[in-house]
Amino acid sequence: MAPSKKDLCFRDLRNRILQLDLAPGADLDETSFSTHYGLSRTPLREVFQKLAGEGYLSIEPNRGAVVAAMDLYTMRRFFQTAPIIYAAVARLAAEQAIPAQIKALKDAQTHFMSARAASDNAALALWNHRFHEIIGEMATNPYLLPSLRRLLIDHTRMSHIFYRAKTAEDSIRVLRAAQQHDEMIEAFATHNAELAVELTLDHWALSRGEIEKYVWPDPLPETYMQPFSGDSQ
Repeated sequence: MAPSKKDLCFRDLRNRILQLDLAPGADLDETSFSTHYGLSRTPLREVFQKLAGEGYLSIEPNRGAVVAAMDLYTMRRFFQTAPIIYAAVARLAAEQAIPAQIKALKDAQTHFMSARAASDNAALALWNHRFHEIIGEMATNPYLLPSLRRLLIDHTRMSHIFYRAKTAEDSIRVLRAAQQHDEMIEAFATHNAELAVELTLDHWALSRGEIEKYVWPDPLPETYMQPFSGDSQ
């Protein structure tokens, strides 16, 4: 069965948010989006409500739909919470993984590696998102999965910096992340919960420094930092 216009709109808006095509905090104008997706306002608002329920948007009085913010308060909580949720999810996933889920994880990794070979940073971020979402589904915990999915929204938006390899060192980090995916799959397949948690935290540590660059911009050039020495006429 072909997806409906609403389904296509939902998927496209979700991916545009994850790819930063729609910036954090941006207002979504109903008129322009209705025209773009060929939807009347009622089904479009239903899409917005669904996206808001999953954490991609917020619906604000007198303002309408707004892309979920990534302000300092949000980022502080992200960095505090992410390793706790990731570790808990990894442990449960390793304990409860079934063969069909391991296959889905391997399939996601195949797509991830194809994106890496093609240097497709956007696809890398999206397939990394799906890889970790599958781990959350493997954990089968109704309390942790919504938290994980909310974390992954911001993690994916920031991870574009991680995958934008500019130096040999950056490329090595991306390669190591891909290798860690394979190691994590093996830990899940063998139900090795302790190793799964260890690998997950190593994986988080590998990306954390690069992800933090989203929050902390590059410093100004030294010429801008020098004291003004001109004549004050």
